[in-house]
Amino acid sequence: MKEALLYEKLDNQKVKCNLCAHHCKIAPGKFGICKVRENIDGTLYTHVYGRTIARHIDPIEKKPLYHFFPGSKAFSIGTPGCNFHCDFCQNCEISQVTSPGILEMGSAASPDEIVQEALDAGCKSIAYTYTEPTIFFEYCNDIGLLARRAGLRNVFVSNGFMTSEMLDLAALWLDAVNIDLKAFKEETYRKLMGGRLTPVLENMKHLVCKGIWLEVTSLIIPGINDSAGELHQMAHFIANELGVDVPWHISRFFPGYKMMDVPPTPMEILHRAVEAGKEAGLNYIYVGNVPTSGDQNTVCPRCGAVLIERVGYNVLYNNIEHGQCARCGYEMAGRS
Repeated sequence: MKEALLYEKLDNQKVKCNLCAHHCKIAPGKFGICKVRENIDGTLYTHVYGRTIARHIDPIEKKPLYHFFPGSKAFSIGTPGCNFHCDFCQNCEISQVTSPGILEMGSAASPDEIVQEALDAGCKSIAYTYTEPTIFFEYCNDIGLLARRAGLRNVFVSNGFMTSEMLDLAALWLDAVNIDLKAFKEETYRKLMGGRLTPVLENMKHLVCKGIWLEVTSLIIPGINDSAGELHQMAHFIANELGVDVPWHISRFFPGYKMMDVPPTPMEILHRAVEAGKEAGLNYIYVGNVPTSGDQNTVCPRCGAVLIERVGYNVLYNNIEHGQCARCGYEMAGRS
């Protein structure tokens, strides 16, 4: 265990965690909503420091990040736990802590070891992913500072439910984030995720203001967030509040976890989302979890040239030169 960051001590040995927007007030001997942070005699500790439950080398496109060093490799790590409890969770075996034994799963790795493994593997970045990185922030923070000094970039794949205080601290080393915008209704966030929409929206704006590269993913679920009105709201929020150059990844839902009775997203709904994004003026729209198509390609917003062709997570070719379209010279958004 390691003492937590970003918490305050209250009366009667209670503590208030300021790492995520739940702001859990935790009595002695109790855990926060994430089930990985425990109040022991008035001090808040994290149980997931220095132990990874998942550690892999992934294409950066798998995060998904399509405009952040495309074609590069990301050394990807995760620990148990999450501050959301999504009924459609795709990594529920490791994100939903249902017994203390889950916290002891995985293998030990110091921050120095993680950075060295990433360098040895020829990775361009370290991605904090698979589960919600906010809940293992102390581990991320120590790795991130070392990684930055070693010339590596740092990437979050997140539900966006952190606090601005956490983002301010992470800004010392964080380079890119993909945020899941799971719906555009507070009721959906409350019922299906156990969270709130407003902090997610505010945090995305905060990231843009900090100059941290942002891409947004929305898993479109039939009957949950697939109405024309809600797709319109999501697309217009991204365009108007974050910027038309922020990529929107529209992802197809497949049955899983507590939503086995919900069918896969019909392709016409995904096409409706794409049209909503185009109508809002977004320059970069991608469709994921679908058979091979041109929906993963990066196209120049000015001349329409296919500049990056992808099949799955693989980049077949990249015709962006010095950040510009090789055909017309249009300056493409992203980091490279």
